[in-house]
Amino acid sequence: MKLSGWMIAAGLALTCGLALAGDTAYTVRPTELKEKPYTDSKTLNNLAQNTKVEIVGRRGSWNRIKIGETTGWVKMLSLRLGAATQKTGDTGFKTLFNVASTGGSGSTMTTGVRGLSEEKLHTPQPNPQALEEMHKLAVGKDEAQQFAKSGKLVAAKMDYLPAPAK
Repeated sequence: MKLSGWMIAAGLALTCGLALAGDTAYTVRPTELKEKPYTDSKTLNNLAQNTKVEIVGRRGSWNRIKIGETTGWVKMLSLRLGAATQKTGDTGFKTLFNVASTGGSGSTMTTGVRGLSEEKLHTPQPNPQALEEMHKLAVGKDEAQQFAKSGKLVAAKMDYLPAPAK
């Protein structure tokens, strides 16, 4: 079984922008506060853009947050650490994919991948439990298109990376 590019990209996306418990964050768009970390979970509340929240935990691509005495789950891409204000049209993706930023925000972010040694890339082993967890994080085409539209994203055709040198 080969690891495809999308699986590696998904793993990197899930490890990017990890928030630490106790951090203050703000919603980057109107966001549903969920009872559990699943898209189809019961909605506890609707949060307005720039709502201040405290991050108290993380599971997959979801952050557990606290507002007053209420706790619930929001998608990590719906939150931004630091100040509440941002440039118009900024969805947080720039910060998410920067390895380090020393601009006006004064923030620094590093990312990494744990558990992927060169040996594991050459001799992968199936992990049905991880695959099941990944399926739970999947969204439908309509939700993905709505998310892209809200972030003013546009489709772009990308060529495959060249094969590695031998």
